[in-house]
Amino acid sequence: MGKATGFLEIDRQDQKYLPAADRIRHYREFTLPLDDKDVGKQAARCMDCGVPYCHGPTGCPVNNQIPDWNDLVYHDDWEEAARNLHTTNNFPEFTGRICPAPCEEACTLNLEDMPVTIKTIEQSIADKAWAMGWIQPEIAKVKTGKKVAVVGSGPAGLAAAQQLARAGHDVHVYEREPAAGGLLRYGIPDFKMEKHHIDRRVRQMEAEGVTFHYGVNIGVTMSFADLKSGHDAVLMAGGAETPRDPALPGAELEGVHFAMPYLVQSNRRVGGEDISREEPLLTTGKHVVVIGGGDTASDCVGTSFRQGAISVTQLDIRPRPPEKEDKLAIWPYWPTKMRTSSSQAEGAEREFQAVTLGIVGKNGRVTGVKIARADEKRRPIEGTETVLRADAVFIALGFTGPVKAGMIDQSGVELDKRGNVAATDRDYRTSMDKVYAAGDMRRGQSLVVWAIREGRQAARAIDEALMGATTLPR
Repeated sequence: MGKATGFLEIDRQDQKYLPAADRIRHYREFTLPLDDKDVGKQAARCMDCGVPYCHGPTGCPVNNQIPDWNDLVYHDDWEEAARNLHTTNNFPEFTGRICPAPCEEACTLNLEDMPVTIKTIEQSIADKAWAMGWIQPEIAKVKTGKKVAVVGSGPAGLAAAQQLARAGHDVHVYEREPAAGGLLRYGIPDFKMEKHHIDRRVRQMEAEGVTFHYGVNIGVTMSFADLKSGHDAVLMAGGAETPRDPALPGAELEGVHFAMPYLVQSNRRVGGEDISREEPLLTTGKHVVVIGGGDTASDCVGTSFRQGAISVTQLDIRPRPPEKEDKLAIWPYWPTKMRTSSSQAEGAEREFQAVTLGIVGKNGRVTGVKIARADEKRRPIEGTETVLRADAVFIALGFTGPVKAGMIDQSGVELDKRGNVAATDRDYRTSMDKVYAAGDMRRGQSLVVWAIREGRQAARAIDEALMGATTLPR
């Protein structure tokens, strides 16, 4: 805990944002961090609540020891706080920026709508640790002689690779793209997390002995059989990349795209990669409609504004959620309530209970989106149809699982009923010998904290299988 009476004496104070009119002019992060003194005060608010739901499975999938490092920050022992934080989370500067913070929803003080600013404190610890030089390569003293392949360099693959290297294995990460990070780099816009955070972790991991192979698409440019034969274990840690397709009439019109190609191209452009051979996906001077109510849809909203869209409308088939949840019925679980992302706050129009009936166009190009109001069963209500003007439409309805063509088809691993690679969260073994799976490829579309957790746990399972015992944490 922090200060015994801190939660009674100190109000919640979170990071503020640059004004929307300023931040949409660039792609950089726009949060205004608290100074050390203010972060210490926020850490002091952590109370001796008896059962800290914040770091159990309800609040934190990586099991961060939140009360412990809150207390350390309150007592101005930032270095020990950083050490504590890294015992459970390989990349707290990632989660401190892009995790939706279920820990704060599970905080006991959230019963009074004033939870501890856990996410802000976590980011502050991680950023200070980098600034002070406390984060250094942790090189294994003894090498095992075992060679492990990790396919995919998203948060699950990176976490697994780092843990396995620290256990002394020769780790090789195979990444289809020109740089590491997966959706951290190519899906999440820079205004939410700048990519230098990934680059310095890659440098740390390379110093620890991890070898990155870029531009290698397993199942396409390298066969899975060759990969497997050259390693003692293989971890599948790719993403759930197959978009959910609503099969809307008119989806073939020019100007209609799934969300991820749009976000990936934008991130490539911002990152200085060559996109000259791609069709330009830009919203400059356009009226934009985004179909979907989740984080990916919100990222399309923020990116569209930065590209100079005239207007952005976001469609959500769900009813407008309540402004405040029933705490006694839901806490400490994640509640459904009205949430406004920073991107939505930049000027988006949000339409709730909106069923998308189809996309209309002229001369092969999109001109509008036909919608109707939805009833309680999400069916269109007759007589409520209307057409929204649209020069660009992005479909952001989530993902249905990993891409099967290529690695998965070649590997012969069994799939579960949802189409993900079948493996338990105890040993992460697939149906094929010495082949493991973790992250979105195993569990489906999920949060960065779940990916890191699964990568760490899979690394432990692989280390134990190869060596007969393991000291890696679960």
